[in-house]
This record gives sequence, C-alpha cells and structure tokens, in this order.
Amino acid sequence: MTTYSDKIVWITGASSGIGEALAKTFSANGADIILSGRRVDALQAVADQLPTETLVLPFEVTDYSELEAIVVKAWDWKGKVDVLVNNAGVSQRSLAIHTAPQVYTDLINIDLIAPIWLTQLQLPRMVEAGGAHIIAISSVAGRFGPPLRTAYAAAKHGLIGYMDALRTEVSARHNINVTNVLPGSVATNVSRNAFTASGSIRGKSDAAIEGGDDPMDCARAILEAVDNNVPELIFASGMELDLAKLRHSDPEKLFELGSQFGAQIAEQYESGDDS
Repeated sequence: MTTYSDKIVWITGASSGIGEALAKTFSANGADIILSGRRVDALQAVADQLPTETLVLPFEVTDYSELEAIVVKAWDWKGKVDVLVNNAGVSQRSLAIHTAPQVYTDLINIDLIAPIWLTQLQLPRMVEAGGAHIIAISSVAGRFGPPLRTAYAAAKHGLIGYMDALRTEVSARHNINVTNVLPGSVATNVSRNAFTASGSIRGKSDAAIEGGDDPMDCARAILEAVDNNVPELIFASGMELDLAKLRHSDPEKLFELGSQFGAQIAEQYESGDDS
C-alpha cells in the first residue's frame, strides 16, 4: 500500500458515506485531509476521528461564484492538493413521466456541473505542481440507465465522459491521473437523501441500499485503485456488476433486460411500493 504521509487529499461530500470512509482510509495511510460538505458539525465530527491534520472547508457545490475562493483556501492550507475526490452528489427516486424539469437541472448541477467546475478551477495548479490524482465517484448508473434514476443516470454518464476525455489530455502530458469509480449498492444515505419527482428529499432508504456493501470496503478498494492508477473501478457485485459489464459485452441483452426490469419497477412504484 502506498504511503500518503506527504499528501493532501481533498474530499467533497465528506460528512458521511463513501466520503467519510475515504477520509478515514486516506488519513489512516498518512494523508492530511480537506473535508468539504455543507454541514460544518458533521464535517467536524469526521475530522475529530482522523489521526492526521484536517481542514474543515464547508461550501455549497453549486455556489459557483464562491468556488474559486474555496479553491484558493484549499491550496493555501498546505500549498498543494495531491488527490481531489469529487464525491458530493445526490440521487433520485422518481419516474421520468412524473418528474419536474427543474429536478433535472438541480441534480445535474450537483452531480455533473459542480465537479467539472471544481476540477477545472484546479487544473492549472495541478499542472504547475507537476501532477495530481483526480477521483470521480460516478455509479454503475453511469454505465446503464436504471429505472427511477433518469436524471441521476444522465449526470453520472456525463461525469464518466468528462473524466475519460480529461484523462486523454492530462495523464501523459501533465502526470494528472484520473480514476472513475462506479459503485453499486453501498450502505449509505444515498437513497434517503434522493430527490423525488417534485424535488423534495425522499426521506427513506430502500432494501438494496440497506443491504449494500460497507462504505469502508468501498474506500479500501478505491485506495488500491489509486495506488495502481486504475482508470476505472467498478465496485459492485451480482446483477449490478453483470449489467455494467453487459454495456460493452452485449448491449442488446442489456437493453432487453433493462426494459423488462424497468417495466416491473415502474409498475411497483406506481402502485405505491417504492421500497
């Protein structure tokens, strides 16, 4: 395992879930951590558990007028950012036919435009520093479009596309590596915090997420992927992993299975069973 004792790791969405697990994992391996999110108390609670130095840097990811100043604060703390983890995001649980157009704008701003802005504002600094590593937390929904997640899938497909294209420009020329992470079901608050058709917060989880993988296991897999400069990590199992692989190996089968599965889920959802 690579030591991170001289590294600065900046994690968005760091107050819970995969972000919190990554903070603990990188810190346990020696990194100093910049913790970002919206809730100062939750970020501080994570910081209090870490053995290395931390900077609690709260901000709203879509407050674009403030992002440049936030980047300056992050880089001024220790003079560099070696690893940027674009983890902040929100999911969705609603059928497209019922979903307000504004939900698409809001979700894509959070899950796609915001990480692009945060990355773009740091690229010149990363080039000048001689390199960095960018981690983008996408989803298996960035490989195939599951039901109830049309906005979410659009954003996560887009994030993969941006990061893949960015890698072609900066990896060989500037030593800036990019790892896309595609988690499946991980036991976090992602479903509880998801947008509904109106844009309200769902407020409850679902069985797949509750029975999902441990966020710490996901974080350890991500750390190993970074150590080995893996361009894409699919952290999933069972049907989710199979569907992600089918996108390339047998897309026609994927589309057929998706239509069958989607019809079943949509019928359940409209009957009131959205668990």
